[in-house]
Parts: sequence; structure tokens; C-alpha cells
Amino acid sequence: MAEDVITTTGIARHGATRLPSVDVDSFNIELKDEEGFLGDRASKGAFRKILDRWRRPLRKSGEDPFGEEPSDKISKKVLDDILVGDDTEASAIVHSAIEEFAQELAYVTRRFLKTKAWAKTERIVVGGGFRDSRLGELAIARTDIILKSEDFKIDMLPIRFHPDDAGLIGTLHLAPSWIFQAHDSILAVDIGGTNIRCGVVETGWKKAPDLSKASVWKSDLWRHADDEPTREGAVKRLVKMLKGLIAAADTEGFKLAPFIGIACPGVIDEDGSIEKGAQNLPGNWESSKFNLPSSLVEAIPMIGEHDTAVLMHNDGVVQGLSEVPFMQDVERWGVLTIGTGLGNARFTNRRKDNGKDNGRENSKNRDDKKDKDENRDKKAKQ
Repeated sequence: MAEDVITTTGIARHGATRLPSVDVDSFNIELKDEEGFLGDRASKGAFRKILDRWRRPLRKSGEDPFGEEPSDKISKKVLDDILVGDDTEASAIVHSAIEEFAQELAYVTRRFLKTKAWAKTERIVVGGGFRDSRLGELAIARTDIILKSEDFKIDMLPIRFHPDDAGLIGTLHLAPSWIFQAHDSILAVDIGGTNIRCGVVETGWKKAPDLSKASVWKSDLWRHADDEPTREGAVKRLVKMLKGLIAAADTEGFKLAPFIGIACPGVIDEDGSIEKGAQNLPGNWESSKFNLPSSLVEAIPMIGEHDTAVLMHNDGVVQGLSEVPFMQDVERWGVLTIGTGLGNARFTNRRKDNGKDNGRENSKNRDDKKDKDENRDKKAKQ
């Protein structure tokens, strides 16, 4: 099965450490301290536990402004509204939780920066569902200030795209650059422990060869956690979603590439199997008898007139890859994704032409230079 996958894709290895624009120095590191996995101290669930602790004293006196609502059931929107609302006590609770969470995130970040893989990191972007809120943005900004106060020469900022879009747009950076010269879009899949999201991603390559203008044209979301499907049932539903997007893209006249990029939790082996870290997915995705890329190629052997190629990588890596166009002023950078757990990846940019351009832009720049030279020659002859 593994050989079939590699032969069929023919463009790169799944979970590769060397990608068109960056080298992936590390991903999915699981650091521990005396209390357990560090990621558990800076996860979405960790923030809710902290919020609950700050509510506890007021709850005992019967003055909890949140009433009987469990902390894990209060929506991010409600918490965001409280931050700017008139209830100063409720706002103070949320601000206190943000501060404590930022201290935890700073602690975890320091531990990452002390590892060999994260040495000399210059910038960290923070993604995941927690980032998609005002309280998340404040926690990130506070963490940045804490680290700077301790003389860490590093910037920490929220990921640029909406986290849902970043998990799809990042798959563009798994694909070789030649794909973008003949096609204007690709299929992308972002698999999580709760949802599976698929989308048609417009490359925007003609406007920006560094892919900074990429966008999600259309997406489809399935909350598989509600349905509790079997593994085979989940794959079948995924295939149906992808075929629907292929049909929609064809109707709209998109030049869809014969390429499917996949973001998936866990450690992805080069044959497309999942070594570990997929425990929250429906069924056993770590089985030696299961290979998602191979299953998709079998179900969708062609897109348009070409054989389908599939590439899969860790979801934290893929979300981070959406930031590649905006990280060209640094050399080493990382991503932390705050969700059910704490995803992580560290990158080193691959540069050519004395660091002025990355690999993707070079072909476009050469074409532009050729056109300028030809125009100059014509003027000289005239």
C-alpha cells in the first residue's frame, strides 16, 4: 500500500521535512514536566479551568456573575462581550483568567525555545480555535510582553488568516510550484478531533506568486464528533464532500489542480500512514491497514484529465505554512496552535538569490526579467 501511494503521488513524501519554501525543523514535540505534558497547560481546556478557578471565590458567596453556567459552556463570544461590557466584576474575572493563561503560555513557550529544534527562533505565530477571539488575542499579546520583559528576542502574534482558513490555505505550501502555473485552485482537507473541513482554495498566484493572496473560495464542514462514525464511514463522507467541491469548482469554471492537500493530527509517516497522535479521530487511524491518501486516490483517481496526487502533513505544520509569505523577513520561526491540545512546529525559510526571494518566486521573477530584457532589446532595435 505504501509503495502505491508514493508511486501515485510522485511529487513528494507525506510528512516531509523539506518543503518547497521551508524546512520543517520539528513538529508535534511532546514536552513534559513534573505535572505532565506541557501542552495541557496552554490548551483551550486549560483556559476554561483557569476561568473556573477565578469564579470559585464568588461562587461560594453566591455572587458569581456567570451564575450556574459551567465554564466550559460559556462561548468565546460571550466572554469577548464581557471584556468590553459594563459588568466590571465579570470583566475582571475574564481579565484575571487571561493573565494567568498568558503566564502559562509564556512558560510553555520558554520550554520550547530551550530545545535544540527551536533554538534561535525569531517569531512565533499562534493559531488554533482559541486565537479566534478577543480574549485569545489579548492572551497572545500579553504573552509577547512577558517574554520581551525577560529579554527574549522574539515576537509572538496571532496567525494572519482565520484559523479555519489557515488550515486549508497552508496546504498550498505542500504543493510544488509548477502546479500553480496551469491551475488556479486546489482541494484542501483539514481533519480535526471534532470536525472535518474541506475547501477549494484559490491560489491567487498570478496576483502574488508567494501565495499571499490565497483564499478559501468554498468550504464544507462536517462535525463528525456528533455523528460518531466508523473510520470507513468518515472516509466515505469525506470523499462525498470532496466530490461535491470538485463539481462546484467545475461549474464555476475553476482550473482545479489534480492535487489534494491534507492537514491531519499526529506524526505522519512518509508513506501516508499515521504513526501516533490520531487518537481523537473516528476509529483507528493509526492502524497499519489504513492509509488515508491511498483511500482518497482509490476513490478519486482523477481530477479533470489528470491523475490525482495527495499529500498529507501534520495539522500544526499546515496551519503554520499559511504564514510562509509573511515570514520572509526572518529566517527561523514557529507556530503554536491552541485547541484541544497544543500543536507546534518550527520552520527555517529556504532562500535563494542571497535571501531576496524564496524558491516559489524565482520562476515568476525569471519570467518577469525575461520580459523586461526582451522589451529592452526591442527598444534598442527601434
